[in-house]
Amino acid sequence: MALIVQKYGGSSVANAERINNVAKRIARTRDEGNQVVVVVSAMGDTTDELIQLAYQISEKPDNRELDVLLSTGEVVSSTLLAMALHSMGYPAISLTGAQAGIRTDSTYSRARILKVESKRVTKELEKGNIVIVAGFQGITDEMDITTLGRGGSDTTAVALAASLGAKVCQIYSDVEGVYSADPHLVPEAYHLAEIHYEEMLELATYGAKVMHPRAVELGELFNIPVLVASSFTETPGTLIHGGVSMEVRNKVRSIAHNLDVGKITVVGVPDRPGIAASIFGPLAKAGISVDTIVQNASIQGITDLTFTVVKSDLAKSMEVVEPIAKSIGARECASDDKLGAVSIIGTGMQNTPGFAARMFSTLSEKNINIQLITTSEIRITCIIDEAEVKDAVRALHRAFEIEEE
Repeated sequence: MALIVQKYGGSSVANAERINNVAKRIARTRDEGNQVVVVVSAMGDTTDELIQLAYQISEKPDNRELDVLLSTGEVVSSTLLAMALHSMGYPAISLTGAQAGIRTDSTYSRARILKVESKRVTKELEKGNIVIVAGFQGITDEMDITTLGRGGSDTTAVALAASLGAKVCQIYSDVEGVYSADPHLVPEAYHLAEIHYEEMLELATYGAKVMHPRAVELGELFNIPVLVASSFTETPGTLIHGGVSMEVRNKVRSIAHNLDVGKITVVGVPDRPGIAASIFGPLAKAGISVDTIVQNASIQGITDLTFTVVKSDLAKSMEVVEPIAKSIGARECASDDKLGAVSIIGTGMQNTPGFAARMFSTLSEKNINIQLITTSEIRITCIIDEAEVKDAVRALHRAFEIEEE
């Protein structure tokens, strides 16, 4: 008897009909002789609606109370799903994140899972129950409820799969898997049957919304195969795992894009030891994650320092950086929220020349200006004007002749 962890996104449980359809899928998995643990998101747009309600009540809702409020969405969907299974004659029990043993740090709205104490889940499985866990939430050592931030239910599911030693973690939503590019932008984009953790992590980090990077990291760390598929069709989906051949394929496998890019440039920075630390240390303390960082060559002891953040952190970042810029004698601090990123990704890029040149020439032919460039062993990312991202994605998909294998 195999143990399978399934996760269903908000669109999959958006109403009573869809919850009943999900229950049928779970029942089918159980009938195949498997133990089943299910993680659910809140129904439809419930989380957004709760956030709006909170801000109608208070201009600055208390972070602790906001997390308690938002955690209720997943509790509703988990209990309804358990009821649906009961009505079909299947034993099931719903558990909150706390009851399922999801222990986190105390960073409200962006908590990190520290450990999973899965004794309760194991006990319920031994009783023959299908266990339905409210995703996106956990509890601190002080017994305060926390939420895990965007993609939190994915992270909950993979963490539970790792803790329980599951055969596979199946992530179901309204997409049929991972594609070579966003099919909304590139109609000829093709479906990937499988992808390596490393490639998926780059995709998730640099724009693909199919799965959260934290969940991919956990999957790779504990070697848990993750299937990404649709709850609305029988399409096989995409299997994310470590068994994909890492031999050089001499090709790019996918194009990612991201419109959530904000840029800050500190102009006229004194080029001396400790300056970067004085800027990025306070940003880290403020909980702001920085991505691309570029420092120009020093001229007469003066340089410019540029970095990117997500757009939602841009205003907060400026509040942190502007007083620091003044204190270190920088000339000015400028920001730009009209940017996007486009990336080419593939393990075939390792140790093979020519990919950067082709990417840059392709963008040049489209008269697209590159503002910043960042790379890894299997990725090249260009920061460009957000209005040009769509054209860039389409041009790169054609230029690298990405086609179904």
